[in-house]
Amino acid sequence: MIKVLVVEDHAVVRAGLTALLSGEIGIRVVGEAADGKDALDEAQRLRPDVALLDIDLPGADGITVAGELAHLVPGCRALMLTALDRPGHLERVLAVGAAGYLLKTADPAEMTDAIRRVAGGGRVIDPRMRDALRAGPSPLTDGEAEALRLTASGAHAREIAADLFLSLGTVRNRLSSAVGKLHARTLVDAVRIAEGHGWL
Repeated sequence: MIKVLVVEDHAVVRAGLTALLSGEIGIRVVGEAADGKDALDEAQRLRPDVALLDIDLPGADGITVAGELAHLVPGCRALMLTALDRPGHLERVLAVGAAGYLLKTADPAEMTDAIRRVAGGGRVIDPRMRDALRAGPSPLTDGEAEALRLTASGAHAREIAADLFLSLGTVRNRLSSAVGKLHARTLVDAVRIAEGHGWL
């Protein structure tokens, strides 16, 4: 019997997934969680074989949870079920050791098959995301990505410098470098490109 923890912040979606999986032979939903903290607590308590995780969760996001699960509950394999079809998200998910990435456009049979394959030690990547693997990794350094992320939230260079304990010149250099690496025309364009690829 494959024990599954369903982690989804939308109650209706979570209930639907639980009902669907409960009707599958050989799969048992042992718990549910609506945010990252509860997911980690429940996984440690219930020791599921598979955590079915949304990426966009309150508190710790699903990618962070997947990375934590690898250390806290090594026997639990993370399968992301998300609407996010951007290459950067897939890249980050694979980097933390998640076993699968499935889009919410998958049909129920694809999802249950993915759970079984992941529980059996395999890796699953949604066929619609295969081109994303060819897109390559983010060209941004962690510092450049962080500066762009803060810019996207509306922070100005001086505020970013204060937040990151850096000089104003260093922040401006990072932002300028990010614009160049992304072949963007402006800083706003760089944010749009980076967000569009899931690199922020």
